[in-house]
Formats: sequence, C-alpha cells, structure tokens
Amino acid sequence: MAQHFAHGNHTRTNGGRTPRDRARRALSQNFLVDRQAVELVVKAAAPDGLVLEPGSGEGVLTWALAAAGARVIGYEIDPRLAGRLAARTRDDPRIDVVRADFTTARAPRGPFAVVGNIPYSVTSAIVGWCLRAPGLTSATLLTQREYARKRSGDYGRWSLVTVESWPWFRWRLGDRVGRESFRPVPSVDSAILRIERRATPLVGAGRGYQELVELGFGGVGGSVRASLRRRYEGVDAAVAAAGIARDAVVGHVHPDQWITLWERLCR
Repeated sequence: MAQHFAHGNHTRTNGGRTPRDRARRALSQNFLVDRQAVELVVKAAAPDGLVLEPGSGEGVLTWALAAAGARVIGYEIDPRLAGRLAARTRDDPRIDVVRADFTTARAPRGPFAVVGNIPYSVTSAIVGWCLRAPGLTSATLLTQREYARKRSGDYGRWSLVTVESWPWFRWRLGDRVGRESFRPVPSVDSAILRIERRATPLVGAGRGYQELVELGFGGVGGSVRASLRRRYEGVDAAVAAAGIARDAVVGHVHPDQWITLWERLCR
C-alpha cells in the first residue's frame, strides 16, 4: 500500500477553493505523495553529482535525491512553495532552492542531470531545454504516461523529437506511476521517461541529419521513400539497406533505420 505524506488543513474561500487550490490548477501542480514512487524515480535516476530539479514543490523528491548523494538545485515557480522549501533546507549544504521558472534557467557549464516530477503542461518545454543543454548527462522525468510512451516508441511509432535527437540521446520508458500516487489526483497515469546522452554520439550527424529527418516527417508523398525521393538520390537502395518497407509511413521507421538512411544518403 502506498505511504502518503501528511498534508495540512487550509481554510477554503471562493466557492470551496483555497488560494493553494487555485495555484495548483494554474501551475499544473500534482504533488508526488507515494514513497514507493519516489524511490522508483530515484532508482531510475541513480543521482550522482549535480542534479537540477524542475518544480521542487514541497520537496519530497528533493530530499530523496539529496539523501541518495546528489547535490540538488531545485527550481520552483510558486513563491509560497519556494519560500517554504528554502526555509526548510537553508542549513542543508546539499540543497539550494531557486524561485524561478526552470525553463528560463541558464544551464550549468559542467556536467549535470535533471530529475523531476514535472507539470504536464510544460513537459515539452522542459524536454526541449534538456536536449539543448550541452552539459546534460541524463534527464529522468516523471511525465504523463502517454507522452513517455510516445517519445520512447512504446506504441510502435516514433516521434520527430525522438528521431531527430537519436544520434545524441537514448530514450527509454521506465516504470508506470499510477495517478493515485499524486495529490491532487490527476486524470491520467504517469511514467518515468529516461533520456540519456550517448557517451559516443554519431560522428558527423548534424544539420544534414536533421534536414533528412524533417523532410521525411513532412509527410509529402505519403511514405518515407516518396518524401525523401524529392531531394535525395539513391533512396530506393538506402530504404532497402535500412530494412524499411517501400510504403512505410514515417512513424513506423525506427530511429536506427534513420541512421542507416543518413549514412547512405548524406555521408
């Protein structure tokens, strides 16, 4: 059975909603209250060194990351929550709390990881920030389960953001975390999404690879083969070498097959 952290009582106003309730709705706040779920996130992250945490909230994950050996910088946009957590951690050298929007933060120069129970409403913005940060080693994010499944290919289809970043990052679907592990309880389940920077990125992949992928995802022609033939020569041979069906639509092409296409068409 899930173990839950205690929550205080709050005076209700304006139709039964407290200021805290309104802040939670506006900021897409669903706090993780299940200790087992916290342990799953920490285990997946294996924190070591500097960790940035988007949306520290009440600090449940913040404390757990620090206890596991991380040096944590927590970002919290809600001034009330940021002030409370900063006060509680002011004497802990392992934790710093920053009252700010994580997506506007400047990335550290050295290596770091990102770990967080992130708001559904800003998932894409946070993932984009992580992919652009040169020092990022990994991101372990608790996201809407559907999002995590789409980005990791769990539906048997692949998204543009995953394919486009594949030469530099691996994407992996982790454990499911049920909606009952949060307060307030959201309408959908969550899952752990793990993004890891490759120790050895694909040499030479850059704008040429991205242009190839973007053309394929443009959808002109109906199939990947038809789309790529508009610009590249030798597409039929490249498609055959990658093991792609001649009529395959873009979402069904595995990222590794895109690497083969790039090697055949662009190098």
